[in-house]
Amino acid sequence: MQRYLLLLSFLTTLYSFSQPNTDIFLFDLSTENGNFELSNIKNISNNEGYDNQPSFLNNNTILYAGTRKGQTDIVKYTIPYDSKVYINLTEGSEYSPLKIPNQKAISAIRLDKDGTQKLYKYNLRNGESEVLVDDIIIGYHVWYNENILVSSVLEDGSMSLYTTTIKNKKNDKVVAKVGRSLHKIPNTNLISYISKESDSLWEIKSLNPTNGKTKFITKTLPKTEDMCWLSPNTILMGKGYKLYKNNNDKDWIEVASLKAYGITNITRLAVSPDGTKLALVGEGGKISDSEASNSTKNKAISDAEKIIQTQLEAYNNRDIDAFMATYTKDIKLYDYPEKLKSEGQNAMRESYNTFFKNTPDLHAYIKNRIVIGNKVIDEEQVTINGKIYNAVAIYEVENGKIKKVTFIQ
Repeated sequence: MQRYLLLLSFLTTLYSFSQPNTDIFLFDLSTENGNFELSNIKNISNNEGYDNQPSFLNNNTILYAGTRKGQTDIVKYTIPYDSKVYINLTEGSEYSPLKIPNQKAISAIRLDKDGTQKLYKYNLRNGESEVLVDDIIIGYHVWYNENILVSSVLEDGSMSLYTTTIKNKKNDKVVAKVGRSLHKIPNTNLISYISKESDSLWEIKSLNPTNGKTKFITKTLPKTEDMCWLSPNTILMGKGYKLYKNNNDKDWIEVASLKAYGITNITRLAVSPDGTKLALVGEGGKISDSEASNSTKNKAISDAEKIIQTQLEAYNNRDIDAFMATYTKDIKLYDYPEKLKSEGQNAMRESYNTFFKNTPDLHAYIKNRIVIGNKVIDEEQVTINGKIYNAVAIYEVENGKIKKVTFIQ
Protein backbone atom coordinates (compact mmCIF):
# COMPACT_ATOMS: atom_id res chain seq x y z
CA MET A 1 0.00 0.00 0.00
CA GLN A 2 2.79 2.41 0.91
CA ARG A 3 4.32 1.80 -2.53
CA TYR A 4 1.19 3.10 -4.23
CA LEU A 5 0.84 6.04 -1.87
CA LEU A 6 4.41 7.15 -2.59
CA LEU A 7 3.75 7.00 -6.33
CA LEU A 8 0.34 8.63 -6.22
CA SER A 9 1.55 12.23 -6.34
CA PHE A 10 3.89 11.42 -9.25
CA LEU A 11 1.14 9.63 -11.17
CA THR A 12 -1.33 12.44 -10.53
CA THR A 13 1.17 14.94 -11.89
CA LEU A 14 1.93 12.71 -14.89
CA TYR A 15 -1.65 12.00 -15.93
CA SER A 16 -3.76 14.79 -14.43
CA PHE A 17 -2.20 18.15 -13.77
CA SER A 18 0.00 17.92 -16.85
CA GLN A 19 -2.92 17.29 -19.21
CA PRO A 20 -3.35 20.21 -21.63
CA ASN A 21 -6.25 20.73 -24.00
CA THR A 22 -4.85 18.67 -26.87
CA ASP A 23 -6.35 17.24 -30.05
CA ILE A 24 -5.35 14.62 -32.58
CA PHE A 25 -4.87 15.74 -36.17
CA LEU A 26 -4.80 13.35 -39.11
CA PHE A 27 -3.01 14.05 -42.40
CA ASP A 28 -2.53 12.21 -45.64
CA LEU A 29 1.21 11.64 -45.98
CA SER A 30 3.37 11.24 -49.07
CA THR A 31 7.09 10.44 -48.80
CA GLU A 32 7.76 9.35 -52.36
CA ASN A 33 11.20 10.09 -53.81
CA GLY A 34 12.44 11.44 -50.49
CA ASN A 35 9.78 14.16 -50.29
CA PHE A 36 7.59 14.90 -47.29
CA GLU A 37 4.11 16.19 -48.10
CA LEU A 38 1.07 16.56 -45.84
CA SER A 39 -2.49 17.15 -47.07
CA ASN A 40 -6.15 16.72 -46.13
CA ILE A 41 -5.89 17.75 -42.48
CA LYS A 42 -8.66 16.67 -40.10
CA ASN A 43 -9.12 17.14 -36.36
CA ILE A 44 -10.34 13.63 -35.54
CA SER A 45 -10.81 14.12 -31.79
CA ASN A 46 -12.35 17.62 -31.89
CA ASN A 47 -13.05 17.41 -28.19
CA GLU A 48 -12.57 19.68 -25.19
CA GLY A 49 -9.93 18.26 -22.87
CA TYR A 50 -7.13 15.72 -23.17
CA ASP A 51 -7.06 13.67 -26.38
CA ASN A 52 -3.69 12.04 -26.89
CA GLN A 53 -1.48 9.00 -27.53
CA PRO A 54 -2.67 7.91 -31.00
CA SER A 55 -1.67 4.57 -32.50
CA PHE A 56 -2.83 2.77 -35.63
CA LEU A 57 -4.84 -0.42 -35.19
CA ASN A 58 -4.61 -0.85 -38.96
CA ASN A 59 -4.47 1.43 -42.01
CA ASN A 60 -8.08 2.53 -41.52
CA THR A 61 -8.40 2.68 -37.72
CA ILE A 62 -6.77 4.80 -35.01
CA LEU A 63 -6.80 4.19 -31.26
CA TYR A 64 -6.29 7.02 -28.80
CA ALA A 65 -6.96 8.14 -25.24
CA GLY A 66 -9.88 10.59 -25.18
CA THR A 67 -11.64 12.58 -22.46
CA ARG A 68 -15.22 11.55 -21.67
CA LYS A 69 -17.28 12.54 -18.63
CA GLY A 70 -14.30 13.61 -16.56
CA GLN A 71 -12.06 10.62 -17.29
CA THR A 72 -9.93 9.27 -20.11
CA ASP A 73 -11.17 6.25 -22.08
CA ILE A 74 -10.09 4.34 -25.18
CA VAL A 75 -11.45 5.67 -28.47
CA LYS A 76 -11.51 3.76 -31.75
CA TYR A 77 -11.68 6.11 -34.75
CA THR A 78 -12.57 4.65 -38.16
CA ILE A 79 -11.06 6.82 -40.89
CA PRO A 80 -13.33 5.99 -43.89
CA TYR A 81 -16.50 6.64 -41.85
CA ASP A 82 -15.13 9.55 -39.77
CA SER A 83 -16.59 7.75 -36.75
CA LYS A 84 -15.65 7.38 -33.07
CA VAL A 85 -16.57 4.59 -30.65
CA TYR A 86 -15.52 4.27 -27.00
CA ILE A 87 -14.59 0.63 -26.52
CA ASN A 88 -14.35 0.36 -22.73
CA LEU A 89 -16.49 1.03 -19.65
CA THR A 90 -14.40 1.21 -16.48
CA GLU A 91 -14.23 3.58 -13.51
CA GLY A 92 -10.52 4.19 -14.09
CA SER A 93 -8.83 6.22 -16.81
CA GLU A 94 -7.08 4.47 -19.71
CA TYR A 95 -3.97 5.65 -21.52
CA SER A 96 -1.65 4.60 -24.36
CA PRO A 97 -3.84 2.06 -26.22
CA LEU A 98 -1.90 -0.27 -28.53
CA LYS A 99 -2.80 -3.27 -30.65
CA ILE A 100 -1.49 -6.56 -29.27
CA PRO A 101 0.18 -8.46 -32.14
CA ASN A 102 -1.78 -11.41 -33.55
CA GLN A 103 -4.73 -10.86 -31.22
CA LYS A 104 -8.12 -9.18 -31.51
CA ALA A 105 -7.26 -7.17 -28.45
CA ILE A 106 -5.45 -4.04 -27.34
CA SER A 107 -3.42 -3.13 -24.29
CA ALA A 108 -3.75 0.08 -22.28
CA ILE A 109 -2.58 1.49 -18.98
CA ARG A 110 -5.37 1.98 -16.45
CA LEU A 111 -5.02 4.51 -13.65
CA ASP A 112 -7.67 3.84 -11.01
CA LYS A 113 -9.05 6.46 -8.65
CA ASP A 114 -6.98 5.13 -5.74
CA GLY A 115 -3.74 5.62 -7.71
CA THR A 116 -3.29 1.97 -8.65
CA GLN A 117 -1.76 1.68 -12.12
CA LYS A 118 -1.71 -1.56 -14.13
CA LEU A 119 -1.44 -2.69 -17.72
CA TYR A 120 -4.67 -4.27 -18.98
CA LYS A 121 -5.76 -6.23 -22.03
CA TYR A 122 -9.07 -5.20 -23.66
CA ASN A 123 -11.11 -7.44 -25.94
CA LEU A 124 -11.94 -5.49 -29.10
CA ARG A 125 -15.22 -7.35 -29.56
CA ASN A 126 -16.82 -6.59 -26.20
CA GLY A 127 -14.49 -4.26 -24.30
CA GLU A 128 -13.93 -6.74 -21.47
CA SER A 129 -10.57 -6.36 -19.70
CA GLU A 130 -8.07 -8.43 -17.78
CA VAL A 131 -4.78 -7.57 -16.05
CA LEU A 132 -1.61 -8.20 -18.04
CA VAL A 133 1.08 -6.71 -15.78
CA ASP A 134 0.62 -5.55 -12.19
CA ASP A 135 3.98 -6.11 -10.46
CA ILE A 136 5.74 -3.12 -12.06
CA ILE A 137 4.25 0.35 -12.64
CA ILE A 138 4.28 0.77 -16.41
CA GLY A 139 4.07 4.34 -17.69
CA TYR A 140 4.46 3.65 -21.42
CA HIS A 141 4.87 0.50 -23.47
CA VAL A 142 5.34 -1.07 -26.90
CA TRP A 143 4.93 -4.65 -28.13
CA TYR A 144 7.97 -6.43 -29.57
CA ASN A 145 5.78 -9.45 -30.28
CA GLU A 146 2.70 -10.95 -28.64
CA ASN A 147 4.78 -12.36 -25.77
CA ILE A 148 7.47 -9.69 -25.22
CA LEU A 149 6.70 -6.20 -23.97
CA VAL A 150 9.10 -3.27 -23.68
CA SER A 151 8.09 -0.54 -21.26
CA SER A 152 9.11 2.63 -19.44
CA VAL A 153 8.56 1.80 -15.77
CA LEU A 154 7.99 4.35 -13.02
CA GLU A 155 10.53 3.98 -10.22
CA ASP A 156 12.60 6.28 -8.00
CA GLY A 157 10.97 9.42 -9.38
CA SER A 158 11.90 8.70 -13.01
CA MET A 159 11.51 5.91 -15.56
CA SER A 160 13.58 2.82 -16.38
CA LEU A 161 13.47 0.57 -19.42
CA TYR A 162 12.16 -2.97 -18.81
CA THR A 163 11.37 -6.03 -20.89
CA THR A 164 8.52 -8.31 -19.79
CA THR A 165 7.83 -11.85 -20.94
CA ILE A 166 4.06 -12.20 -20.68
CA LYS A 167 3.81 -16.00 -20.52
CA ASN A 168 6.07 -16.45 -17.52
CA LYS A 169 5.52 -12.96 -16.04
CA LYS A 170 9.24 -12.20 -15.95
CA ASN A 171 10.45 -8.58 -15.79
CA ASP A 172 14.04 -7.58 -16.60
CA LYS A 173 15.46 -4.09 -16.13
CA VAL A 174 17.59 -2.88 -19.03
CA VAL A 175 18.64 0.70 -18.24
CA ALA A 176 17.58 3.64 -16.05
CA LYS A 177 16.60 7.19 -17.01
CA VAL A 178 14.57 6.77 -20.18
CA GLY A 179 11.74 8.71 -21.84
CA ARG A 180 8.22 7.80 -22.87
CA SER A 181 8.66 7.31 -26.62
CA LEU A 182 8.98 3.60 -27.47
CA HIS A 183 8.66 2.25 -31.01
CA LYS A 184 9.25 -0.87 -33.03
CA ILE A 185 11.79 0.04 -35.73
CA PRO A 186 10.25 -1.01 -39.08
CA ASN A 187 11.57 -4.17 -40.70
CA THR A 188 14.00 -4.91 -37.84
CA ASN A 189 14.09 -6.88 -34.61
CA LEU A 190 14.77 -3.69 -32.63
CA ILE A 191 12.89 -1.27 -30.39
CA SER A 192 13.86 2.42 -30.15
CA TYR A 193 13.80 4.35 -26.90
CA ILE A 194 14.90 7.76 -25.56
CA SER A 195 17.93 7.72 -23.27
CA LYS A 196 18.04 10.52 -20.67
CA GLU A 197 21.24 9.43 -18.94
CA SER A 198 22.51 12.97 -19.58
CA ASP A 199 20.09 15.67 -18.44
CA SER A 200 21.33 18.06 -21.11
CA LEU A 201 21.67 15.66 -24.04
CA TRP A 202 18.97 13.11 -24.88
CA GLU A 203 19.69 10.30 -27.30
CA ILE A 204 17.69 7.88 -29.44
CA LYS A 205 18.93 4.34 -28.93
CA SER A 206 17.90 0.86 -30.06
CA LEU A 207 17.27 -2.23 -27.95
CA ASN A 208 17.25 -5.86 -29.01
CA PRO A 209 14.78 -7.29 -26.47
CA THR A 210 15.95 -10.86 -27.02
CA ASN A 211 19.54 -10.24 -25.85
CA GLY A 212 19.36 -6.86 -24.08
CA LYS A 213 21.90 -5.15 -26.36
CA THR A 214 21.52 -1.40 -26.87
CA LYS A 215 23.04 0.88 -29.51
CA PHE A 216 23.22 4.64 -30.11
CA ILE A 217 21.28 5.91 -33.15
CA THR A 218 21.29 9.72 -33.00
CA LYS A 219 20.67 12.68 -30.72
CA THR A 220 17.13 14.02 -30.26
CA LEU A 221 16.06 17.54 -30.99
CA PRO A 222 16.90 19.58 -27.85
CA LYS A 223 14.69 18.48 -24.92
CA THR A 224 12.31 16.67 -27.28
CA GLU A 225 11.33 13.01 -26.93
CA ASP A 226 8.25 12.27 -29.06
CA MET A 227 9.02 10.62 -32.38
CA CYS A 228 8.00 7.95 -34.87
CA TRP A 229 9.65 6.02 -37.68
CA LEU A 230 8.88 6.81 -41.33
CA SER A 231 11.15 3.97 -42.49
CA PRO A 232 13.91 1.79 -41.00
CA ASN A 233 16.32 4.71 -41.50
CA THR A 234 14.16 7.82 -41.10
CA ILE A 235 12.86 9.34 -37.86
CA LEU A 236 10.22 12.06 -37.53
CA MET A 237 10.04 14.45 -34.55
CA GLY A 238 7.97 17.53 -33.77
CA LYS A 239 8.89 20.66 -31.87
CA GLY A 240 6.66 23.69 -31.48
CA TYR A 241 4.75 23.91 -34.76
CA LYS A 242 7.44 22.29 -36.94
CA LEU A 243 8.24 18.73 -38.02
CA TYR A 244 11.77 17.48 -38.56
CA LYS A 245 13.25 14.29 -39.99
CA ASN A 246 16.57 12.57 -39.43
CA ASN A 247 18.17 9.84 -41.52
CA ASN A 248 20.10 8.29 -38.63
CA ASP A 249 22.76 10.99 -38.75
CA LYS A 250 23.69 14.18 -36.90
CA ASP A 251 21.42 16.61 -38.69
CA TRP A 252 17.70 17.22 -38.20
CA ILE A 253 16.03 18.69 -41.30
CA GLU A 254 12.81 20.72 -41.14
CA VAL A 255 10.22 19.10 -43.42
CA ALA A 256 6.95 20.86 -42.53
CA SER A 257 5.47 23.80 -40.64
CA LEU A 258 1.96 23.55 -39.19
CA LYS A 259 1.80 27.23 -38.29
CA ALA A 260 -0.76 27.90 -41.03
CA TYR A 261 -3.07 25.37 -39.36
CA GLY A 262 -2.68 27.03 -35.96
CA ILE A 263 -1.20 23.82 -34.52
CA THR A 264 1.57 24.18 -31.94
CA ASN A 265 3.21 22.20 -29.13
CA ILE A 266 3.42 19.05 -31.27
CA THR A 267 4.02 15.92 -29.19
CA ARG A 268 2.94 12.35 -30.03
CA LEU A 269 3.32 11.07 -33.59
CA ALA A 270 2.12 7.90 -35.32
CA VAL A 271 2.33 6.70 -38.93
CA SER A 272 -0.05 4.16 -40.47
CA PRO A 273 1.37 0.72 -41.35
CA ASP A 274 1.31 1.56 -45.06
CA GLY A 275 3.00 4.92 -44.46
CA THR A 276 0.24 7.01 -46.08
CA LYS A 277 -1.23 8.71 -42.99
CA LEU A 278 0.23 10.68 -40.10
CA ALA A 279 -1.55 11.25 -36.79
CA LEU A 280 -0.10 13.80 -34.41
CA VAL A 281 -1.03 15.51 -31.16
CA GLY A 282 -0.99 19.26 -30.86
CA GLU A 283 -2.69 22.26 -29.33
CA GLY A 284 -4.81 24.84 -31.15
CA GLY A 285 -5.65 24.04 -34.73
CA LYS A 286 -7.87 25.73 -37.25
CA ILE A 287 -9.04 24.38 -40.59
CA SER A 288 -10.22 26.58 -43.45
CA ASP A 289 -13.29 25.78 -45.54
CA SER A 290 -11.10 24.76 -48.48
CA GLU A 291 -9.01 22.44 -46.31
CA ALA A 292 -12.13 20.91 -44.81
CA SER A 293 -13.41 20.32 -48.34
CA ASN A 294 -10.12 18.71 -49.38
CA SER A 295 -10.16 16.45 -46.33
CA THR A 296 -13.38 14.81 -47.52
CA LYS A 297 -12.98 14.92 -51.29
CA ASN A 298 -11.75 11.34 -51.51
CA LYS A 299 -14.48 9.80 -49.35
CA ALA A 300 -16.76 7.57 -51.35
CA ILE A 301 -19.18 6.86 -48.50
CA SER A 302 -22.88 6.97 -49.34
CA ASP A 303 -25.44 8.79 -47.16
CA ALA A 304 -27.09 5.45 -46.42
CA GLU A 305 -23.87 3.91 -45.15
CA LYS A 306 -23.03 6.98 -43.10
CA ILE A 307 -26.32 6.98 -41.15
CA ILE A 308 -25.96 3.24 -40.46
CA GLN A 309 -22.47 3.83 -39.09
CA THR A 310 -23.81 6.67 -36.91
CA GLN A 311 -26.48 4.43 -35.40
CA LEU A 312 -23.88 1.69 -34.81
CA GLU A 313 -21.71 4.09 -32.80
CA ALA A 314 -24.71 5.22 -30.74
CA TYR A 315 -25.69 1.58 -30.19
CA ASN A 316 -22.21 0.66 -28.92
CA ASN A 317 -22.17 3.74 -26.70
CA ARG A 318 -25.69 2.88 -25.44
CA ASP A 319 -26.75 6.48 -26.19
CA ILE A 320 -30.52 6.16 -26.63
CA ASP A 321 -31.06 9.73 -27.88
CA ALA A 322 -28.33 9.57 -30.52
CA PHE A 323 -29.48 6.06 -31.49
CA MET A 324 -33.14 7.03 -32.00
CA ALA A 325 -32.16 10.18 -33.91
CA THR A 326 -31.08 7.95 -36.82
CA TYR A 327 -34.59 6.48 -37.32
CA THR A 328 -37.77 7.84 -38.88
CA LYS A 329 -40.85 8.45 -36.72
CA ASP A 330 -42.66 5.49 -38.31
CA ILE A 331 -39.71 3.09 -38.11
CA LYS A 332 -40.64 -0.59 -38.52
CA LEU A 333 -38.61 -3.53 -37.25
CA TYR A 334 -39.10 -7.00 -38.77
CA ASP A 335 -37.93 -10.53 -38.24
CA TYR A 336 -37.12 -12.09 -41.60
CA PRO A 337 -38.96 -12.25 -43.89
CA GLU A 338 -41.89 -9.96 -42.93
CA LYS A 339 -42.84 -10.57 -39.28
CA LEU A 340 -43.48 -7.15 -37.72
CA LYS A 341 -41.78 -6.81 -34.30
CA SER A 342 -42.15 -3.10 -33.58
CA GLU A 343 -43.62 0.00 -35.17
CA GLY A 344 -42.98 3.66 -34.35
CA GLN A 345 -40.36 5.55 -32.37
CA ASN A 346 -42.11 5.32 -29.00
CA ALA A 347 -42.25 1.52 -28.90
CA MET A 348 -38.70 1.20 -30.20
CA ARG A 349 -37.31 3.74 -27.72
CA GLU A 350 -38.95 2.04 -24.75
CA SER A 351 -37.59 -1.36 -25.77
CA TYR A 352 -34.03 -0.24 -26.54
CA ASN A 353 -33.76 2.11 -23.56
CA THR A 354 -34.37 -0.83 -21.22
CA PHE A 355 -32.01 -3.01 -23.24
CA PHE A 356 -29.19 -0.43 -23.08
CA LYS A 357 -29.56 0.01 -19.31
CA ASN A 358 -29.45 -3.74 -18.68
CA THR A 359 -26.50 -4.52 -20.99
CA PRO A 360 -23.31 -2.80 -19.80
CA ASP A 361 -21.02 -4.87 -22.07
CA LEU A 362 -23.09 -4.30 -25.22
CA HIS A 363 -20.96 -4.18 -28.35
CA ALA A 364 -21.69 -4.88 -32.01
CA TYR A 365 -18.82 -5.80 -34.32
CA ILE A 366 -19.40 -5.57 -38.08
CA LYS A 367 -17.90 -8.62 -39.77
CA ASN A 368 -19.07 -7.66 -43.25
CA ARG A 369 -21.06 -4.83 -44.85
CA ILE A 370 -22.74 -4.61 -48.26
CA VAL A 371 -24.25 -1.38 -49.61
CA ILE A 372 -26.80 -1.50 -52.44
CA GLY A 373 -28.40 1.87 -53.15
CA ASN A 374 -30.46 2.83 -50.08
CA LYS A 375 -30.02 -0.60 -48.49
CA VAL A 376 -27.19 -1.58 -46.12
CA ILE A 377 -26.69 -5.21 -45.10
CA ASP A 378 -24.57 -5.78 -42.00
CA GLU A 379 -23.28 -9.14 -40.78
CA GLU A 380 -22.93 -8.51 -37.06
CA GLN A 381 -21.37 -10.19 -34.05
CA VAL A 382 -22.99 -8.81 -30.90
CA THR A 383 -21.85 -9.22 -27.29
CA ILE A 384 -24.75 -9.19 -24.77
CA ASN A 385 -24.12 -9.87 -21.09
CA GLY A 386 -21.10 -12.04 -21.75
CA LYS A 387 -22.59 -14.02 -24.62
CA ILE A 388 -21.83 -13.60 -28.32
CA TYR A 389 -24.59 -13.70 -30.96
CA ASN A 390 -24.39 -13.63 -34.76
CA ALA A 391 -27.04 -11.89 -36.83
CA VAL A 392 -27.70 -10.07 -40.08
CA ALA A 393 -29.47 -6.70 -40.22
CA ILE A 394 -30.91 -5.28 -43.44
CA TYR A 395 -31.38 -1.51 -43.18
CA GLU A 396 -33.46 0.59 -45.56
CA VAL A 397 -32.80 4.34 -45.58
CA GLU A 398 -35.13 7.09 -46.73
CA ASN A 399 -34.32 10.82 -46.70
CA GLY A 400 -31.26 10.33 -44.54
CA LYS A 401 -32.89 8.19 -41.83
CA ILE A 402 -33.52 4.50 -41.25
CA LYS A 403 -37.10 3.60 -42.18
CA LYS A 404 -37.04 -0.20 -41.95
CA VAL A 405 -34.85 -2.90 -40.40
CA THR A 406 -35.14 -6.64 -41.04
CA PHE A 407 -33.26 -9.00 -38.72
CA ILE A 408 -32.07 -12.49 -39.65
CA GLN A 409 -30.90 -14.65 -36.73
